[in-house]
Amino acid sequence: MAEEQLIEERRRKLETLRGMGIDPFGGRFEGVWTHAMIRAKAERAGIVSGETVEDHKVRAAGRIVLLRVMGKLAFFQLRDSTGDLQIGVSQSQVSEADWKLLKLLDLGDLVGVDGPIGRTKTGEITVWARSVTVLSKSLRPPPEKWHGLTDVDLRYRRRYIDLAANPDVMQVFRNRIRIIDTVRQYLRDLGFAEVETPMLQPMYGGAAARPFLTHHNTLDMDLYLRISPELYLKRLLVGGMERVFEINRNFRNEGISTQHNPEFTMLELYQACGDYHDMMALTEGMFQRCIDVLGGGYDRPFRDRRLNFKPPWPRRTYGELLKEHAGVELKDTDGIIAKADQCGVLGRMRNEKKMAGGFDSAGRPARISPAVIANLLFEELVEPHLNGPLFVLDYPAELCPLTRRHPSDPSLALRFEAYAAGMEIANAYTELNDPITQRQTLTAQVEGEGDETMRVMDEDFLLAMEHGMPPAGGLGVGMDRMVMLLTNAPSIRDVILFPLQRPAR
Repeated sequence: MAEEQLIEERRRKLETLRGMGIDPFGGRFEGVWTHAMIRAKAERAGIVSGETVEDHKVRAAGRIVLLRVMGKLAFFQLRDSTGDLQIGVSQSQVSEADWKLLKLLDLGDLVGVDGPIGRTKTGEITVWARSVTVLSKSLRPPPEKWHGLTDVDLRYRRRYIDLAANPDVMQVFRNRIRIIDTVRQYLRDLGFAEVETPMLQPMYGGAAARPFLTHHNTLDMDLYLRISPELYLKRLLVGGMERVFEINRNFRNEGISTQHNPEFTMLELYQACGDYHDMMALTEGMFQRCIDVLGGGYDRPFRDRRLNFKPPWPRRTYGELLKEHAGVELKDTDGIIAKADQCGVLGRMRNEKKMAGGFDSAGRPARISPAVIANLLFEELVEPHLNGPLFVLDYPAELCPLTRRHPSDPSLALRFEAYAAGMEIANAYTELNDPITQRQTLTAQVEGEGDETMRVMDEDFLLAMEHGMPPAGGLGVGMDRMVMLLTNAPSIRDVILFPLQRPAR
């Protein structure tokens, strides 16, 4: 039967329900037990196969995902966010109206039932309904008889169907909630205070990213959706809030991939009197706590790999890895340029609008920092080999204007990035708190050539630093990627309820 005919048939049933005096869109139905609670009660009560215990009455509700009427007996499966539950209906145990009602139910309808718990002769936990209540009539048939959506684009566009049809998807998002709750509690246990900083900012900063621009009509001023909360959180360090964190949305007007969504969830935190070694311990501890809550152990599958999150994670320097996988020394400018030309990195840079002005007439980089080229080489030739999890330490200082320099080599910054499965999952600094040096690094950034997303000077932030910012460690963790890794979700869109999509055709 065509979908249009199925929809018309459901509408006829809806009108029949109304003719019976039944509201097809229900109302308050209080006292509902989750299916997990009902199963647990049945186990505690020791109910055996073929037994129904009238004293153990419950109220259940959910969406019908399976429906069979066999003579004077009917069975249907209800699904809630905790799983499926079998409901049995005997014609002799319900009213005539309720038995008639069963003939008007379809897959996808939301119903509630009251009745005792039992087990069938095959041992399946079952609620034997004594009454059936319509909570919402579904006017559209479910996809593929609830065998699950396989059209990936449709799954992301119609997440409401995806969640209802695919229990595994529901479990991913329940685990996402558990992970974020666990991270919050972990940080609170360490004395961190959760704060909120502006998402609408008069000046963007704290990261090298292209912002979204908007306009406030009343104030007649342009504003940016934040790319990072960093500079506001550091202002709080100046004000005396010594351990702060924020879990909230950031927005970057950039590409979409299995690892990137323009709107994403970031944890960012700062600890006064700490450094990037403290941030490594925090990162390991955070993953350890989440794995303890989720179960499954430190050794976990992800895509076609296995990752072992047992601390301590390996530490490698940026320079070591560049030498190992790209074959060039970090301070060998000519070698870096030659390698970048050989593997096509320079060619792509020349074709990028934001980089094109950085080359001379001979096609050689003239106003682009060798550190920028080295970092593109790192992304191209090193990152795919970083199975991890591991910490990559001591980045080129030119890439890190907000980071304290290495005491034994000022060309390096006390920064790490954590990687797993070739994907960056965390970024941390020993924070720069010298306002004079900070002004110098930001001025060099603003006056530099190449990436226009770096040319921002926040004078109020510098003013705050001049009042005295404590030495600190800072950490950012991409929560979406963390959830991907710990739930074995292959794409960032699998862990974001409503990822950004192109308009449907």
